[in-house]
Amino acid sequence: MVEKVDVVIIGAGAAGLMCAITAGYRGRKVLVLDHANKAGKKILMSGGGRCNFTHLNSTPANYLSNNPHYCISALRRYTPQHFVEWVERHGIEYHEKTPGQLFCNESSKDILNMLLTECDWAGAEIRLQCSIDAVEQDGEGFRLQTSSGVIQCESLVIASGGLSIPTLGASPFGYKIAEQFGLRVLPTRAGLAPFTLQPEDLQRFAPLSGVSCPVSVSVNDVTFKEPMLFTHRGLSGPSMLQISSFWKPGQDITIDLLPDDDVLAELKAWRQESPNKRLETYLNAKLPKRLAQIFTEWKNWSETFQQCSNQRLQEVADALKSWKIKPNGTEGYRTAEVTLGGVDTDCLSSKTMAAKDIPNLYFIGEVVDVTGHLGGHNFQWAWASGFAAGGEV
Repeated sequence: MVEKVDVVIIGAGAAGLMCAITAGYRGRKVLVLDHANKAGKKILMSGGGRCNFTHLNSTPANYLSNNPHYCISALRRYTPQHFVEWVERHGIEYHEKTPGQLFCNESSKDILNMLLTECDWAGAEIRLQCSIDAVEQDGEGFRLQTSSGVIQCESLVIASGGLSIPTLGASPFGYKIAEQFGLRVLPTRAGLAPFTLQPEDLQRFAPLSGVSCPVSVSVNDVTFKEPMLFTHRGLSGPSMLQISSFWKPGQDITIDLLPDDDVLAELKAWRQESPNKRLETYLNAKLPKRLAQIFTEWKNWSETFQQCSNQRLQEVADALKSWKIKPNGTEGYRTAEVTLGGVDTDCLSSKTMAAKDIPNLYFIGEVVDVTGHLGGHNFQWAWASGFAAGGEV
């Protein structure tokens, strides 16, 4: 027996569910397939279990892609405000954690339950623990060999995500389907991932595990000003996750430990007003105490201010404002929040997410070469790309 539906969506994550809802409300018979035992696993673990479901100020500038213009159309047609209205209609309470970043007050389950409820209302079926053995074109549509039998559909949507967090079931399935149908797949790498450190740096800074401080970090003319967290393996926190998407192996990153201070001017003022105080007194006043202590010992900043020449104060200021450190690497896909690269947007329509040369084949969400900054932008791309494809399939 061959099961026939209008639309098959492979992947029951954020983009896939959004696409299913949109298509279902258009009267299409939709079947969502996923090999996992639960829909929306990444939704559930996101935002520390509270789901940073969008960013109010999401713009195309918040996305990395080989074609930075590709995401404009979808993001314009489905905005953060559209999703917020939906959240409010479902009575989900939320808050703005840092400017623009919206989180559930209670649990990520609220967002997933909203999506599953809407799927139900739209008549979209979700079939879990279903593996796909083969996909082939069948006239204008597609024929799928699955663990639940043969399925025929008019439109096929790939929403299978990237390679990040393999423990949640991430796989290269979507890239393999793209390549099978002749679409180019750009090299992938882990994005929004913590840094690991070189052995010498790790030995020095590992005792700071758990210490956090606001910093500004730069690489390749890109800068983020957000908190940094020392870990037992290296450097994490929002600033490091953000910059990791722009960092290439072998490069230094430059960290400003006191981004809001004119350190040289302050050091000179301390020398004028408190000449008998030691340099470490200033550091203890400005940095977490353990971080101040390690920098004091490492740089041998033991003298009093009156013993410091202008050149010495400049050296101290430079060390604090332009601390250069070469990461050993990132923690990779194991903890990465997203996958950079993926299906080349030049092969897809920016309006519908459809493959240009293969009728009725669509790619949405993380599998596509569009990657957002930290803070809800990747969810907004999932909603926007899912909505764009759902309006067409």
